[in-house]
Amino acid sequence: MLVLDLADEQGSFCSKLLADLGARVIKVEKPEGDPSRKTAPLPFSYRNTNKLSITLDPERREGRRIFRKLVKKADVLIETFQTGHLRKLRLSFGFLKRINPALIHVSITGFGQTGPRRHYRSCDTIASAFGGQMYVSGSPSGPPVKPFGQQSCYTVSLFGAVAIFLALRERRLTGKGRHIDLSAQEAVASTLDHVMVDYFYNKTITRRQGNVYGNKGFCILPCKDGFIQITILQNWETLLELMTSEEKAEDLLEEKWKQQSCREEHFDHIMEVVGHWTKNYTRAELFELGQAMRFPWAPIYSPEEVLNSPQLAARQFFGQTERPGKSSSNIFPGLPYKFSSFSPPPPKAAPSQGEHTRQILEELGVSSKRIEDLLKMKVI
Repeated sequence: MLVLDLADEQGSFCSKLLADLGARVIKVEKPEGDPSRKTAPLPFSYRNTNKLSITLDPERREGRRIFRKLVKKADVLIETFQTGHLRKLRLSFGFLKRINPALIHVSITGFGQTGPRRHYRSCDTIASAFGGQMYVSGSPSGPPVKPFGQQSCYTVSLFGAVAIFLALRERRLTGKGRHIDLSAQEAVASTLDHVMVDYFYNKTITRRQGNVYGNKGFCILPCKDGFIQITILQNWETLLELMTSEEKAEDLLEEKWKQQSCREEHFDHIMEVVGHWTKNYTRAELFELGQAMRFPWAPIYSPEEVLNSPQLAARQFFGQTERPGKSSSNIFPGLPYKFSSFSPPPPKAAPSQGEHTRQILEELGVSSKRIEDLLKMKVI
């Protein structure tokens, strides 16, 4: 499968998922290169593993000619241009499907191809804000906060990959391609199930909960060596017995705490008392205790602890790629799934800018002399 990747950081993870599964992904960059190579080199390296790189300017007439040749051979095209931009270049899906009726064209934008904000620019922060994710993130006593990392970009990219697989399955039946219009705002909003459903049915606007899960199902409490996520209300009787046996229940043995409604209403106080108890244990001790009782308790791991996790090591989750021109290598997260009869190709480092331009152009039948001319004209 051949995938043309014209996406910036908002959609480049989508094509990475396909590349990691063995698709031939060609990253099409302007002759000056993708800006994120300089502004965010490590994220760029991660999101572009296993890809090829060609420098090409589709906004130049000669560049468009070459690009159309690539489209003719492609199965999938992924782009993040502002709505209407490709139409001006006569490279929108309406034009490209005449060249390749089987093409699956994915457009990832902040707000989608239709609606009053279709021409507005966006980014991860804007998608998080407009999608409602930011509103419910943070402390109850503070302002909304943005979740760490480019979560909106990863979310819309994951939805994009799923949509591509569905479109490929449909194409096997019909032989026809399809345009997929992805909105980052909608992708984010679709993940807020506990927030939106509560509003739809109860007209309740979810408050920011800080270290507590929305329905008070989980909370994060301190330990000797960090923090742990535990359940309180679901396992109340057993938890109370444990704390009582260690004389740590404080006032929680009073009659009023037998009522579920009282415990929910004064949950902050219960967390404070239980927190005094958890401080006497390490995360590992409480985790093992929870496992023994079949409670979903889990230690809060730092990135270093995740990297050194024996479970992830046993499953060979992390992979390494060579760093061009460097003696060291990059360590990256691998695939979170394993197939019984398929082994994805070993990870390859993100390509250098235009690393495969000559190779790909020669495959298209472009002569060496013509390649030199295109270089002089700065089309490639």
